[in-house]
Amino acid sequence: MTIRDVLFGKPLPTWDERAEQLGVGPGIPIFGLDALSSAAYGPEAALTLLIPLGAAGIAYIVPISASVIALLVIVYFSYRQTIAAYPGGGGSYTVASENLGPFAGLLAAAALMIDYVLTAAVGISAGVGALVSAFPRLLPHTLGLCLLILLFITIINLRGLRQAGIVFMVPTYLFIFSLLAAVGIGVFKSITSGGHPAAVIPPPAALPAAAGIGVWLLLQSFASGCTAMTGVEAVSNGVMAFKEPATKTAQRTLTIIIALLILMLGGIAFLVRAYHIAATDPGAVGYQSVISMIIAAVVGRGPLYYTAIGSVLVVLALSANTAFADFPRLCRAIALNGYLPDAFSLRGRRLVYSQGVWVLAGLAALLLIVFQGVTNRLIPLYAVGAFLAFTLSQAGMVAHWLRVKGPGYRRYIVVNGIGAVATGATVLVVLVAKFIEGAWITALLIPTLLISMMAVKRYFDRVAEELQCTEPFNVEGLHSPLIILPVQKWSRLTRKAVEVAYALSRDVEAVHVCAEGEKNDVREEWEKYVLTPLRKAGLTEPKLTMLDSPFRLVITPIVNHVLAVQQENPTRRIAVLIPEMIEHHWWHYFLENNRAELLKALLLLKGNQRILIVNVPWYLKN
Repeated sequence: MTIRDVLFGKPLPTWDERAEQLGVGPGIPIFGLDALSSAAYGPEAALTLLIPLGAAGIAYIVPISASVIALLVIVYFSYRQTIAAYPGGGGSYTVASENLGPFAGLLAAAALMIDYVLTAAVGISAGVGALVSAFPRLLPHTLGLCLLILLFITIINLRGLRQAGIVFMVPTYLFIFSLLAAVGIGVFKSITSGGHPAAVIPPPAALPAAAGIGVWLLLQSFASGCTAMTGVEAVSNGVMAFKEPATKTAQRTLTIIIALLILMLGGIAFLVRAYHIAATDPGAVGYQSVISMIIAAVVGRGPLYYTAIGSVLVVLALSANTAFADFPRLCRAIALNGYLPDAFSLRGRRLVYSQGVWVLAGLAALLLIVFQGVTNRLIPLYAVGAFLAFTLSQAGMVAHWLRVKGPGYRRYIVVNGIGAVATGATVLVVLVAKFIEGAWITALLIPTLLISMMAVKRYFDRVAEELQCTEPFNVEGLHSPLIILPVQKWSRLTRKAVEVAYALSRDVEAVHVCAEGEKNDVREEWEKYVLTPLRKAGLTEPKLTMLDSPFRLVITPIVNHVLAVQQENPTRRIAVLIPEMIEHHWWHYFLENNRAELLKALLLLKGNQRILIVNVPWYLKN
């Protein structure tokens, strides 16, 4: 077993694809980890902006969370319909492309791709940030820890969806059960105490009010709270990853994810108000997360507290996995339409779209390095892409029902229409509220990526147009090529190259670049080992051309000679035979001059349709 097999697993044949498909159980951690983990930072992001209101700001978390949940329900029904209407996956990109046109589809794709990259970076940085807050000594190693977790998630995903689901199931379900248990206990205590529960460990008192309530502040808080909705489109992008019946399995998975997220968001908002928990400044001494204060207030700092907080740390760090599950599938759908390189549509050794995994890992690493793994610097870039994709998906589904009609289509149009308006308004709110803080970067990146994908499509269209051929095979042009054979000295490699040359054509020209004192030696070897046997056999003798090189160059004189020969023979193909040694170990190539590779590169760069390159390999023994 090789190191590659240990890291990435043994290759899987195509017919094992069904065994890699997911049920509801592993589907939740694979496609729901990002959405579920956002319950740990979405409400806190909203509460943090209400800090200037002091204790009065706590009361507003319930209506803000209710607004987010209402929007979440609308988006849920839309994506449930999307799964049924587009079982091949693709989510917002496919819906927008087929119903609103290619431009809208690419806009949705660009928004989603950027959102997935941010999902990976934000999830990992949030998890490491929580870890560092618990163990301050790790603060200098924040970026290193982020990159280490990113590498771990990348390797797990390259091993296949099924193994990723198995690895992430334990922390995901531990997080769900521990957080819901704490919420359930807190709600029960609140109800039995008449709405005034006593905190086991009282949270810090809210700071004095420093500002009055305003519509703009509430909109900013709502925009931050909407980060809890990122990732809910993941299931619709990966329908084909689920077991048959894929549509029903995907819908059940989505339903459970949304139901759990609603319970968490609603429960957290209720407990924040019941226990009078105000957010603390993330940059100040004594910072505590809202989740930490809620659980400590409900059950104290006992086993449940440490289990829940530990699972929050792990799940936040691993929430990037949702992006790794969906980004490669989205890239595949885009590549199949010619807007990304074909490599994105090819599956790797473990039946995953490996190219997308590597690209996502690279972009997420770049973001983490640029922003030093600090979550607060990344959050302002977040949510714009997700809600833009939501809006285009909802609008696309309205167009879909108008075109397809069918039973109950008017009801579906109303649901999707409301969703399009609601998410569209949210895009504007999030963009305006977060623009100065960094959302302008996302607003700039989306059209940049859009233009890049359109350029890729134009390139592929030009290539297809140039290669398209309706002319039949030309039987009159079947002439053997003129062979040019670079020769350094007589060797087994040279002998094999001469044999191949004569097998292809009788019109052979050997070319030698002269170095000081070599001319006579090469002529003598050529006369003895090539011309004499050919004369005895009565075969055509090859021409030997000696090229002078006053500046000691070897490759350039050969290339110039080939170009000159093809100009002198405008009706013939010129085949350049390039003898090449094949080493047993890769490190041996550092010992050779590798002129063959350079010669091929220059001929490809300066050549044309009539110049052919033929490799003649000699495999060196071990």
